[in-house]
Amino acid sequence: MKLISLVENSSCHADCGCIHGLSLYLETPKHRILFDMGPNALFLENAQVLGVDLSTVDLAVLSHGHYDHGGGLELFCKRNETAPILIAEHTFDVHAVRVEDGYEDIGVPAGLQGKWSERIRTLSGPLDSELYILTEIPHREYLTAASATLLERSGEEYVSDRFLHEQNLIVSCEGKHFLLAGCAHRGIVNILRAGEAVIGGEFDYVFSGFHLTNPGLGIDEPEALVRAVGEELRARQKTRYITGHCTGAGPYEILREMLGQRLDTMPSGRVFVL
Repeated sequence: MKLISLVENSSCHADCGCIHGLSLYLETPKHRILFDMGPNALFLENAQVLGVDLSTVDLAVLSHGHYDHGGGLELFCKRNETAPILIAEHTFDVHAVRVEDGYEDIGVPAGLQGKWSERIRTLSGPLDSELYILTEIPHREYLTAASATLLERSGEEYVSDRFLHEQNLIVSCEGKHFLLAGCAHRGIVNILRAGEAVIGGEFDYVFSGFHLTNPGLGIDEPEALVRAVGEELRARQKTRYITGHCTGAGPYEILREMLGQRLDTMPSGRVFVL
């Protein structure tokens, strides 16, 4: 499998920009997949630099309904006229973050669902022999304070986000299993456990932000929590973790100390052949 990081908070390529967001491109034996579209047109610009023709993508997956992952959704629909876009239920609900003077909208425009309704689909479970959409996350351990600041609207009120708009992609090909998550708002350990139950073992690679920092406030999660997550990740015997975006520099350094070369980054412009 080949995976190319189109958008991330940092860049390793002189001609690729970076921004707070995430967009990954995958090539498998059966598919060309776009996983998230970042907040704006940068994924298109970086794809051109990297020689990725997004018009050939046959499936797009939106990990959750926040602008930094789905802001480029309409731009993708215009660039690629055929690929279905898979979303979780409630993706186009109102999502917000609590700020000093109230609430700030961080969602994906609801009008897009109607505008592109013939292509936007809600599916879960196996798609074919390679792909599985993981939505059910039964465990609730190692949840972060950063995620607790995020909200959904219920009627006229804002309440804690249940992240029912979050989904994850499992790719199984060439004898390996890969897990892709956006921000792992429901906890990377919980998502791992649910995914491992699907594949019946450990993943070879995990690509995900771990949401161990609050990007708006610039506050990292307590070291004790980061290390507890790290212990869970380290307990997997073979899994390698590629992270960034919402993990945070401080938490990353702690996890790197614990996991060594089993942990790496996915800056804009990086190409993985796995």
